[in-house]
Amino acid sequence: MNTQPTLTKDGQETGTTGTPQSSDGLKAGLKNRHLSMIAIGGVIGAGLFVGSGSGIAAAGPAILLSYALVGAMVVFVMRMLGEMAAARPSSGSFSAYADRALGRWAGFSIGWLYWFFWVVVLAVEATAGAKILESWVPSVPQWGWALIVMVVLTATNLGSVASYGEFEFWFAGIKVVAIGAFVVIGMLAVFGVLPGSDNPGAGFAHLTDSGGFFPMGAGAVLTGVLMVVFSFMGSEIVTLAAGESEDPQKAVTKATNSVIWRIGVFYLGSIFVVLTLLPWNDKSIVDKGSYVAALDSIGIAHAGQIMNVIVLTAVLSCLNSGLYTASRMAFSLGRRGDAPKAFAKTNARGVPTAAILGSVVFGFVAVFFNYKWPDTVFAFLLNSSGAVALFVWLVICVTQLRMRGIILRESPEKLVVRMWLFPYLTWATIVMIVGVLGYMVYDGGSNRDQVVLSLLVAALVIAISLVRQRFGKADRPAELSEHV
Repeated sequence: MNTQPTLTKDGQETGTTGTPQSSDGLKAGLKNRHLSMIAIGGVIGAGLFVGSGSGIAAAGPAILLSYALVGAMVVFVMRMLGEMAAARPSSGSFSAYADRALGRWAGFSIGWLYWFFWVVVLAVEATAGAKILESWVPSVPQWGWALIVMVVLTATNLGSVASYGEFEFWFAGIKVVAIGAFVVIGMLAVFGVLPGSDNPGAGFAHLTDSGGFFPMGAGAVLTGVLMVVFSFMGSEIVTLAAGESEDPQKAVTKATNSVIWRIGVFYLGSIFVVLTLLPWNDKSIVDKGSYVAALDSIGIAHAGQIMNVIVLTAVLSCLNSGLYTASRMAFSLGRRGDAPKAFAKTNARGVPTAAILGSVVFGFVAVFFNYKWPDTVFAFLLNSSGAVALFVWLVICVTQLRMRGIILRESPEKLVVRMWLFPYLTWATIVMIVGVLGYMVYDGGSNRDQVVLSLLVAALVIAISLVRQRFGKADRPAELSEHV
């Protein structure tokens, strides 16, 4: 019986079932609709729903500038990543590109740091989801709900990449529809044309009627940046998922080109609605949450429960994507010889089972730490991974500076997505990211702790990679090349 993969007319490998399969063993099981929704939902995290109230309280209406600054930074980073991913789709994404452009130490370090970030996120989101579910069904303890959620989503990821894509399609779809409806209904209420609304319809007056647009001073914009920057993490997931799609180049190009309107509508649009429906210093924004307070001002019944459903969906989406992302990064590290070889193996369905189980085991351990030692061990894990998002974006920028020349030299026809104003805008983005990190240190408190502890963990991982390289343990086997 012939079990060798065959080629489709576009050059993709297929397994024995005829399903498109990439050269690294993963199945191309994600459809275009999956990738589109992953791209849209990737920028909508639970932090947008539950953390925006604190940002509004800290900066007032000027928080819109904070979101705009961070949004611009993410747009630029995604454009750079899209340039590399469209030319060289890879399950390791920016880690594989850093490996090629900057050296083995860079790919190893940023890959493991990114994996570490997402397995800690698994614990955070599992706990958040469990709290909501326990409030609905108190007969099941919180730890029981966390276990159920983790087991269900692990099973989903173990099934096939199509299972992950289908779940994420619906999770992201609910978030998108919810925010879209919120923006439309909210704007109608802002102008007083929403039938039955309890809101007075003050138009844009609330943007300036409580101390002006900068009630806390212009410097509060930077404070707001620190409070909102981490709610954008996840936009890069689509470039990892593209490696398992039917047309990676098209998927990455479409996702990169649409990131501007996604951030504009979902972040700026929804926060703008909150700020025009209510004065920024309305206590309900912090007490109830910005979206619940806005819905209450319109007169929508059971706003709190409606938002709990949406937040739970966002949490499950983040959990689902976090497990997928961590496992694919572990898979890529395994293929490059930077993780156990078992992580690089896929089953008959093209699923990297060992990489998924290895990631979820650490996630389960982190959940346990969250319940047992929330203020010590888990606080350390949380702070030591807190600035990794910014490290990842910084590495993407530096990598793109080098990868542009490599792509032009080896396959210029694949440079279908180009970073704007290269290299000037790339350098400007680097300065922006370094500036945010510097301000986190200057700001002190938990922000400084996150940068310092994350730097210490990064230094440890880099040291390990250099030792491995020094003693010849970092030589990539030819057959495990990422082809980037």
